[in-house]
Amino acid sequence: MSRKILLSANEAVAWGACKAGCAVASAYPGTPSTEILENVAKFKDSINCEWAVNEKVGMEVAIGASIAGKRALTAMKHVGLNVAMDPLMTYSYVGANGGLVIVTCDDPGMHSSQNEQDSRNLVKFARAPLFEPADSQETFDMVIAAFEISEKFKVPTFVRLTTRTSHTSTVVDVGDDFGPGKADGLGYVKDIKRYIPVPMFARPQRLQAQERTKALRAFACEAPFNRVDEGDKRLGIITSGVIYQYVKEVFPEFAVLKLGLSNPFPVDLVKSFAAGVEKVLVIEELDPFIEEQARAAGVGAVGHDTELNMLELNPMRLLALRKEVLGDVEVPEVRRADGGLPTRPPVLCAGCSHRGVFYTLSKLGATVTGDIGCYTLGAFPPLNAMDTTICMGACIGNAFGMEKAGHKGRTCAVIGDSTFFHSGMTGILNVLYNGGKTTTVVLDNRITGMTGHQDNPGSGKNLCGDPAPVTDIAEVAKAMGFRRVVRVDAYDLKALEKVLAEEMDADEPSVVIAGGPCRIAAKLMNAGTYEVDAAKCKACGACFKLGCPAIERGETVAGGKRYKARIDPVQCSGCDLRRQVCKFDSIKRVR
Repeated sequence: MSRKILLSANEAVAWGACKAGCAVASAYPGTPSTEILENVAKFKDSINCEWAVNEKVGMEVAIGASIAGKRALTAMKHVGLNVAMDPLMTYSYVGANGGLVIVTCDDPGMHSSQNEQDSRNLVKFARAPLFEPADSQETFDMVIAAFEISEKFKVPTFVRLTTRTSHTSTVVDVGDDFGPGKADGLGYVKDIKRYIPVPMFARPQRLQAQERTKALRAFACEAPFNRVDEGDKRLGIITSGVIYQYVKEVFPEFAVLKLGLSNPFPVDLVKSFAAGVEKVLVIEELDPFIEEQARAAGVGAVGHDTELNMLELNPMRLLALRKEVLGDVEVPEVRRADGGLPTRPPVLCAGCSHRGVFYTLSKLGATVTGDIGCYTLGAFPPLNAMDTTICMGACIGNAFGMEKAGHKGRTCAVIGDSTFFHSGMTGILNVLYNGGKTTTVVLDNRITGMTGHQDNPGSGKNLCGDPAPVTDIAEVAKAMGFRRVVRVDAYDLKALEKVLAEEMDADEPSVVIAGGPCRIAAKLMNAGTYEVDAAKCKACGACFKLGCPAIERGETVAGGKRYKARIDPVQCSGCDLRRQVCKFDSIKRVR
């Protein structure tokens, strides 16, 4: 009797990797991919797994395991793939030994990302096979197949998920004999002509990669993951991934070519399908990756004015497309369940150790180049304390670039501890080496907060919860040669103002470590509460400038123009910031 389990696609990746005999897994957390490694860790007795300090290192660890002959997996979100491309592009020439599977999770609609790039373009660039599962069962099956194809064709192989598949759970049949697959591996044989791609060795590898792509294209035309659902041949739809589910809902009567293995593009299969239908319509999420290749192969696709190549697709958007192309439906008016309700933009959590730093930087009038993390929320009212966010680790180079360009006034870069380990260390070294004066503030809450409290080199634990060495950021900066390295309590506003002003005004570069725990991760949310003495409160509004969600409007004064403060005891985490900003001693600790 088969064993069926409800799994998200992220969970299914872990189960598939275990079943396939994956021996090593390495990744850096990033929504929507984070849960992949967290679930791989449940199979730690058979898979050696770890949080890497960044995606490039995760890719390199997986490549090393593949060279040694073992099956390996690395996972990342779409922007993480940018970081990992350098080693991947060369290993695509070298070719996998043990099967290497890369899971990339795109984020159409930018639910938690700064862009919505389509990873399929980079996969094609890397001359790698690409699986696009439509649900968790296909994810499980395709991960297993990806390891097999990687070894058969000696090529790194991709599985592309999106936010919708990563975080949607469907039933998965993992088989009645589920258990860790054999991880004996293929072994390692020294071969410098293969593993050291200097130009004279890389040139023939380039030709081999081209021949491999040709063989993979032929394989894709016969692969069971590419299939035709028969139907009304007046319209033939080509699609892939989760969009297949929407197509079957909105265009149920028509013939569909579902591409589960979409790269290399199965040209002959697509031509054959197109020849058997009157018109072809390509429906895909984000870039016209399939459509452009179909047109290049001479397959004319139906044009449309509906803008489908940006943001996340859904059945309602496809209904609008059907109305445009076929004119046989009316798009119903949809009333949102939250219509008319006030918006609630995201804010830093109550008691967050980042809040005091941004409050102080705003007070000091600093130009702040920021980074990717919870602390990006420091850009919004009432803190208004961040000017830029580009990508992981960019804040330091951005601040230094502004300095080089002659920008005047106080300027600093703000970066989280996990992001510092990811790609901030090279940034501060560059400032020091090139004679800059940039101040870098590291928000050290000893956790990777934004993606759900994953451990990092500063937290003292690894992915599996085992003790790990603690990397001291201050000692790293000192070892590089920084003379101005200062630690400051992130909850001490007077100390923060003094330190930040002094360091930004200094005539040499500095690193400030603003330390304070993430109160949720450290389980400090019930460490105590504060309350406002309404009789003493002058409704000056100073405490509201902290932007703490626990501070609420109370009694109105001055004809309704001002509000006294009150503190929600349920949300209050017991931090002392609001007491420090009150000049009238109206806020007291009560528990």
